[in-house]
Amino acid sequence: MTQPTQPTRSTPPVAGGGQPDPAAVAAPIEAVAFDLDGLLVNTEELYQHVGTELLRRRGKPFEPDLLDAMMGRPQPVSLQIMIDWHGLTDTIAALAAETRDIFRGLLDTDLRTMPGAVELLDLLADRGIPRGVATSSGPDFAHDVLGRAGIRERFEFVLTCADVTQGKPHPEIYEAAARRLAVEPARMLVLEDSQAGCRAAVAAGAVAVAVPGGHSRRHDFTGARFVAESLADPRIRALLAG
Repeated sequence: MTQPTQPTRSTPPVAGGGQPDPAAVAAPIEAVAFDLDGLLVNTEELYQHVGTELLRRRGKPFEPDLLDAMMGRPQPVSLQIMIDWHGLTDTIAALAAETRDIFRGLLDTDLRTMPGAVELLDLLADRGIPRGVATSSGPDFAHDVLGRAGIRERFEFVLTCADVTQGKPHPEIYEAAARRLAVEPARMLVLEDSQAGCRAAVAAGAVAVAVPGGHSRRHDFTGARFVAESLADPRIRALLAG
């Protein structure tokens, strides 16, 4: 991992509630990397419906702990976790095909951007701050969802599971994002909704901010600068103003 080119200062003690002061960031933010599912768009919520239906058809429950284990990981990994968890006889390919069939109908009716996403992208564009997407989803799905949501052209690039050999929580995808954004990791803000994604960002040396959705609020976000209420959280803007 490349080290920052300028000296850093130690992070002061965390104030009450486990929410560090955004001003404690050592270097100014020069670029932003976004996760996709559950962060920019509500597909994590839709995936929960898909997982519930997949397992309902097999007489199995979709437990919260199973969802935790699957969130933020590449689809083949998450589906293998599901198979192992319940001792399913299905192959990853069969479950992936069934997932696509169920998911297609949900995308047509229920896809939406997450609160504050469009406004934050507007702010970054106004300030000329480069931005990219770094997702565990596949390229076809990621580009389709971003296009449907009307925000694909807001990003300089979209990195997917096809661009890395090791998925989150390994830091590879965020190391690659920093290279594509031409910044040191310590000057890159990463916005993530899952424990696996946040760990990847922290391990890459980026400034990680957790923006959990409904279920992922129970995740462990150790190492994150703070846990935001949404992408509209004013502390995110305070980081960008530094």
